[in-house]
Formats: sequence, C-alpha cells, structure tokens
Amino acid sequence: MAGFRDEDKALFPIQSISSIVRIFQNQLENSSEPDLALLSILVGAVENSLTCNRTFASQETTVFDEPKLPAVEFHIAEALYTKFHAVIKGAVDLTVYDTRYATRELVKKVSDVIWNSLTRSYYKDRAHLQSLYSYLTANKLDCFGVAFAVVAGCQVLGFKDVHLAMSEDHAWVVYGEDGTETAEVTWHGKGNEDKRGQPVEPGVASRSWLYVNGQAVVCSRAMEVATIVSAINPSLSATSDAAEVALLQQELLWLLYDLGHLAKYPMALGNLGDLEEAAPTPGRPPAIDLFQEAIRSARKYYGNAHVYPYTYQGGYLYRHGLHANALSSWADAADVLRKYDYSRDDGEIYKELLEIANELIPHTVRADERLLRQPRCFAYLLRFYDGICQWEEGANTPVLHIGWARPLVNTISKFDASIRAQVIIDCYDVEAKQEEEKSQKRETSPEETLNNNNNNYCKTKERGNAARDLIKSLESKVPPNPAPMHPSIQALTAACSEKILNRDYLLQGGGEPFVAPSDDALPPAPSTSQENLDPEVETDSEHERPRITLYSQKMKGLKDLLLAEKLNTHAISLQLTAQSQVQIGKKSRNTDEVGVSQRPKRTRRE
Repeated sequence: MAGFRDEDKALFPIQSISSIVRIFQNQLENSSEPDLALLSILVGAVENSLTCNRTFASQETTVFDEPKLPAVEFHIAEALYTKFHAVIKGAVDLTVYDTRYATRELVKKVSDVIWNSLTRSYYKDRAHLQSLYSYLTANKLDCFGVAFAVVAGCQVLGFKDVHLAMSEDHAWVVYGEDGTETAEVTWHGKGNEDKRGQPVEPGVASRSWLYVNGQAVVCSRAMEVATIVSAINPSLSATSDAAEVALLQQELLWLLYDLGHLAKYPMALGNLGDLEEAAPTPGRPPAIDLFQEAIRSARKYYGNAHVYPYTYQGGYLYRHGLHANALSSWADAADVLRKYDYSRDDGEIYKELLEIANELIPHTVRADERLLRQPRCFAYLLRFYDGICQWEEGANTPVLHIGWARPLVNTISKFDASIRAQVIIDCYDVEAKQEEEKSQKRETSPEETLNNNNNNYCKTKERGNAARDLIKSLESKVPPNPAPMHPSIQALTAACSEKILNRDYLLQGGGEPFVAPSDDALPPAPSTSQENLDPEVETDSEHERPRITLYSQKMKGLKDLLLAEKLNTHAISLQLTAQSQVQIGKKSRNTDEVGVSQRPKRTRRE
C-alpha cells in the first residue's frame, strides 16, 4: 500500500486539479496497491468543500481554465488518513484471523466496524456521502460508500484479496484465494435490511437486475480507484453542478482511460461520455464514441447483462435529435432487461424505464413526426415493450399498470395502419425453435453470437444451463368494433389485474373469462446490436419490411390487435395490464428442470 509518498507530499497544499491528477497518477503507476483510503479522502475533501453549503454555480460556460481549488492542507489529509487506519486496526484483532486470505468472519467484522460507527439517523440517499472524507468527518456513508470503506479497511489490514464488486445499483465484496467468495457488506435502497456477511448467490439466483445475473464488475485495485472517481458527484442541486468538481472528475477519468483501467467498467465510460457531452475535451473522442465503447465493454466482458450503457446512449441520441436511433437504443435496453425477473429491489431501473416509456418516447414521436412514417420505429416500440413484458413474467410483483398502457396506446395509435402492416411480426414458438437453436449454437462461434442483430431473434444463443420458464403464447383476439359494454364488464376489467384473458370469452362470450396457459420453455434472451447512427431520419423504402420476434406472453397476444387496420385500444390496454396467474419457475445454475407453483395474489404497483 503506497501511502503518502515524498513526491505526493511536495504537492501540498493541493490547490489545483493537476496536483490531484499527479497524485492519482503516482499511485497508479508506481504501486501495485494504490492507496484507496488516501485517494478517497483527497477527492472527498475537494468535492465536499465545493458542493456542500455552496449556493452558486456558473451555468454560463462549460469550458474552464485551470480552476483554483480550496486548499487541502497536508496535515488535515494526514490526520484523516491516520484516523481511518486507527479505526480499522483498533477494532480488528488480526491474531484472531491468522490467515493469508480474508475469511467471511473477517469481512463481516470490518463491515461491523464501519456500520456501527455511522450516525444512526440521516438520509442515506443524499449526495456526497460516498467518500471516506464524509465517513471520517461526519460519520455518514451511502450504500456504495460502505462497501468501498470495507474494501479500503481490508486493504489497511493487509488483505489484498478483498475486492469490490459492482452491479448497476449495488455493491458487495469478493474475497478468498481464488476470489470466488462473496459477501454482502452494505444495504440497498432506502431500507436498512441487514444481509451483511451473507453470500450474494441467492440474489443472483433470483434473477434480479440488482445482481445482474452474476455479471458484476469485479474490480482490481486500479478499477477500485476508478470507482472512487466515477462516484464523484459534482451536483449542487437538481439543475446545477460545481464546474470544478466536474472538471476534476473528467480529468481523472481520462487518466484512468489512458491507463486502460476503464476498459472493463461500462458505467465509468458512460459517466465520461456524459461529461464530454457537456464539456468536450479537445483532441479526445466524442461522447458518442464513449457510449458505444461502454456498450461494447458490457457485451464483451459481462454477457450483455448491463442496461445502463444503452440508456446512456439513448439519452444522448434523444438530446441530439437522433430520435430513431434513440428508440433503437431504448429497445436494446429492454432486450437486456428481459433477462431478469422484476423485483422490488429494482426500483431505480423501473423509474428509468418508466420515464422512457411515459415521457421520452411520447415526446420523441411528437417532436419528429417523420418517425411515424418509419415501420422500423414501430418495430423498435414493440421490441421495447416486449422486453418489459418479459421482465414482468416470473416476477412476484407486477410491472405494467394502466400508467404504462396509456402512453403505449396513444403512441401506437399515431402510426397509420399501412405503416404498422409493414412490420413482419413473428411469435416465438418454443418447440419449433429448440432444435434449430441447438444446431445454431453448435455452428455459431462466440464472436458471431455477440454480433447478432436485434431484429433477428431466431439466431440468439441459448445458455446450456438456463432453465425454461416461458408461458406458451396466448393469442388474444378482440374485434375492432366491440359490441356495447355488458354490465359484467366492470367485474371483468377488475379481474384483468390478476389473469390473462380467454380469447373465446372475448370473441364469443362463452366459457370462462380467464385461462391459465400451460408452461413452456423460455427462449434465450436476444443479443443486441448497434446500428449505424443516422444523421437524420429519412422515409423508409417502400420495400423495407422490418421483421421482429415477440417473446413475451402479453405482446404475442397483442399481435393481431397491433396490426389491425383499426386499433382496439381498450382491448390492448386490458391485455397489456393483465397479469399471469401461473408462477414461472426460476432459472437454476445446475439443472434445467423448472419448478412450477401457484402464484399468490399480487398487489398492483401504483
């Protein structure tokens, strides 16, 4: 562990961004164990001094000369650094843990030390609580901050095998001789449920997005330095940032980028892309290149299991008027999400997708009516909702309610029937595809599989040990001009929140209103691909007929309704907000068998 080097001490008092960059560079280039505590204290001191209790930020310019920072004196940094060492070493008796590699008991002990020294009552989701500076000066840390402090504490104790693991909204640690042991060390969300010391495998097995199906970013020491920088928060308020902090973060991220430490860190690449969009650095790649690099990283190293790289890119394209490409990116994000089962821990990505569905997509089609003449844009829209519907299938909590259905119905109703009719919609037939996919899996190389196109789902790869949990397709067909509403329709509508509609009941009025479909196999989640960015939207060729494959139960049931000359918006809303009454078996690591049980009644999410 490097600690304060003589060349670092000579840079104090720190009053410039270049001085901090020099210290980071010294730590990264001259030591295999950059000192996490030291670096976190330094950037935390700068961030907190420039963002906390500061009421003004310049919003007029986005390019700045070297700003002068509030001075960080050496004796203050050294005192905080010494305090952290004293807290950890004073509370952990290493004679009890006489081992070269960390154990679960040791990790839990360090977690206890951090956890028990936090202030009992404070808002844990506030900004600027992620650094050790916040911990040492105010005894406050957020979710990420606690996990990082545990790793830094283990480094202080000399355990080099303890590393940080990051999903897109959670953090834990890995440890052990081969780095395969895992342990929860912090909470998640607004609750304080204490899972500390427990392995994360149950979370991975639940197929929750929070644990990214085991495809977390497992950090090296240098990547842990990158998490310090990526977690910097320049915000002063919801609408303004501290320019000096943003510039500090930007320069440190470029340092890490040049040293190769962001190659396996999609979130940091996305953060750098956002910073470059706001204040481009001369001679550096444009923001869109960074967003695309983040996507390539997620696909190459993490099995295309990360959603945010696509939403980062989609937001950029949306802000720059490339609306068709934005729709494609959002559809790609939903393609990733379909790999998971929704849970209440997935609140952050739920809010992200809800904003896209209810605000950004409706605004996109209003702002650029040319999209409504694009069959491929209608296909993107269907693919986006198909992914969300499949995310819901297997969840104990429903996702889609009337608040989701209204924007979809309003948007698709803007597409003329002749445009909708040009989209070729295939419904995934499990039995017919299984043999074809097995043969394709034998013939397709991993690199070829990685580059499969979104609009050709039939070529997607099936994981050998993935369990099968797709409900067989239910073709819901409702006449475009329904008869006057029967008095019992109110009871029917209320029950739609529980089950899938029976087509015979809708068409003929006979039989039971609802049907429980049979269990069948879950298709592999489709791989996503990047399209070339169009400088502007042009009318599609008359001969262009986009082809997509629908996988979700609900969207397959909507196929005929979506292509009908006259849309039956009421029937579409009913089908979209209906809930499956059959519990879908969860995927298992070691077996292909599916356990099916009756799903308990669920409360609709408001």
